[in-house]
Amino acid sequence: MPSGVAHRLLQMLVYRDFAVQDENRTYRAGPVLELAARSPSQTAQLRSVALPHLHSLVDTVQESVNLTIRTGATARFIASVECAQILRVGSREGMVFPAHRTTGGLLLLAELSPAELEAAYSDPAGTEADRPDLPNDRPDLAKLHAKLVRIRKQGFAVNQGRSERGLVAVGVPVRDAGGAAVAGLSVSMPSVRYDRDRLPALVAALSRAAGAIEAELARAGRS
Repeated sequence: MPSGVAHRLLQMLVYRDFAVQDENRTYRAGPVLELAARSPSQTAQLRSVALPHLHSLVDTVQESVNLTIRTGATARFIASVECAQILRVGSREGMVFPAHRTTGGLLLLAELSPAELEAAYSDPAGTEADRPDLPNDRPDLAKLHAKLVRIRKQGFAVNQGRSERGLVAVGVPVRDAGGAAVAGLSVSMPSVRYDRDRLPALVAALSRAAGAIEAELARAGRS
């Protein structure tokens, strides 16, 4: 295989988090493959429990659906199910974005106190600082906190073009048995297909799916 083709393939694997490149420019298995290797982990269990409900939600809303977790100031898509529409939002599974740019990330950041939010963006281990493929995109924390207060109060988030131009996403949190938000569940669509009149129905469908995931997680925790 020509070296240029191999390099482009490796860069795509890095972009999709199937590989990472260390300080010696050596490639090794990335977070997606590490996640697969840790099948008993809470994240893997969350993904396994949620996937059937994601498929059902796609059937209901006819749009693509994602499940996101947060690490520090970054958000990782751990599950993604595409809808069948020709014009649709593609899979984001395995991808990592600044948390404040994603719907799920905003929902999970909304759970933090101002001090915890500051700490998340001050810790290099939990921000984009260790991810050269992510933009250096530190937000205005005062403005972000004000937005997060509104999100937590209303119980859902609407993301219009924060992660990608021409994309709208609506999401709700998924909580564990103790009430802590462990993931963000979101529906993503091209902005040309978003209508504010759909918002109540989208939030209701998301809430039902999140509730079903939460109930199944609770049963798994008791078994």
